[in-house]
Amino acid sequence: MTIKEQLYNLCLVFVEQRLITVNKTILDIQNSLQSETKSSAGDKHETGRAMLQLEREKAGHQLAEIEKQKQILHKVNMESKHQKVALGSVIKTTQANYFIAVSAGEIVIDKTTYYAISAATPIAQLLLSKGVGDKVAFRDAKFEILEVL
Repeated sequence: MTIKEQLYNLCLVFVEQRLITVNKTILDIQNSLQSETKSSAGDKHETGRAMLQLEREKAGHQLAEIEKQKQILHKVNMESKHQKVALGSVIKTTQANYFIAVSAGEIVIDKTTYYAISAATPIAQLLLSKGVGDKVAFRDAKFEILEVL
């Protein structure tokens, strides 16, 4: 299995785990809302329901974000070889290694650290369309692209 495939699979697992967590949260909120209906403590009851509704709305937004991440991952073409940085690229630089897909944080494969980042992040915006040998300045750091997979 290639580095790109391993990174892709780990990002997929990350998104699926987030989906499970959010779905559990939504289920817990639904259960709490149902038990709140059985109570009739006046204002306290209404405040509790309002808080649960807000939590459910927040979880709904998280669910929508996870769905977007899944769609982005499905757009990644595992077969493509990139000359320039694009969605699905693995980039090795003099400073760090990146996988442009979804923001899944730090991933270590064979003692090498990669950062799974969204194409919308500032660092990814700087890297997109760059190739091997290009130099990039981000914040106070300057680095060079060594490899694009």
